[in-house]
Amino acid sequence: MAMLPNPLPRLAELDLRLPAGTLVDTTFEGRWHEPLLWMADGPAADGSWASLLPARAAGLQPLLIEASAPYSKGPVDWQLMPDRASYAGDHDAEEVLAEFWAGLIEGDAEDGGEDDVLAPYGAAWPGLAPASKAVADPGDPDDLAAEVTADMVGSGWLENPRAALVHARRSADIPAAIGWSGPLNYESDPARLCAVLRSWEDRFGIRVIALAFDRLTVSVAAPPSTREEAEAVAAEHYAFCPDNIDQGSYETLREYAEKAVLDVHTWSFWWD
Repeated sequence: MAMLPNPLPRLAELDLRLPAGTLVDTTFEGRWHEPLLWMADGPAADGSWASLLPARAAGLQPLLIEASAPYSKGPVDWQLMPDRASYAGDHDAEEVLAEFWAGLIEGDAEDGGEDDVLAPYGAAWPGLAPASKAVADPGDPDDLAAEVTADMVGSGWLENPRAALVHARRSADIPAAIGWSGPLNYESDPARLCAVLRSWEDRFGIRVIALAFDRLTVSVAAPPSTREEAEAVAAEHYAFCPDNIDQGSYETLREYAEKAVLDVHTWSFWWD
């Protein structure tokens, strides 16, 4: 499906009343043929993400960038690889997660891993978690994202946050649109991860709200509200980003589900 022309080169004509900012076209191999994103020069305020929502009408998605050390220049330092990204719509979320799961199980078997980490699941991919029924209004995910981003900026949870705009069809497509290389050691094509994000967008009302060099954060308008549902989503998270558990503070999927998924309105993923 064809994308609308990138509006970033004519950003000044759109009358979005943006603060001073910079168009970023720096990639791992040099310059991209068009801007990949716009980023504000100054720090984000509590309401920065919400203030960018009108840009959606022009095909631009709001985002917060963590311009933290040692990557203090933000995406300019991130080794973006847009040429490696395919189209998220060409991938099926369940097929992607099932493939990841199988690879993890195979790796654990070779390393002598313990099945207890995966309980209540085993080697067989458990399938997608059911969709939440709590998102009644299409505006709810954006309202929740606005609240979450305001809290994250106000509390200092984000390191040196900057407001940004990305040319993408939907919030879930942001990583592929800029060729984000944060998960490169796990998956080289960010569009495959975006296919999963699209599915979470549809099932749980997520919005991609923040990116750092190797961390992705989403708001969740309708997170799982029962332990069983949370465990099913935790399995998806493990397939999507095993470092959340393998190198995090959680011993099992059950613990991760209880503390990081159940009724939690912010999901964050980090790849080593």
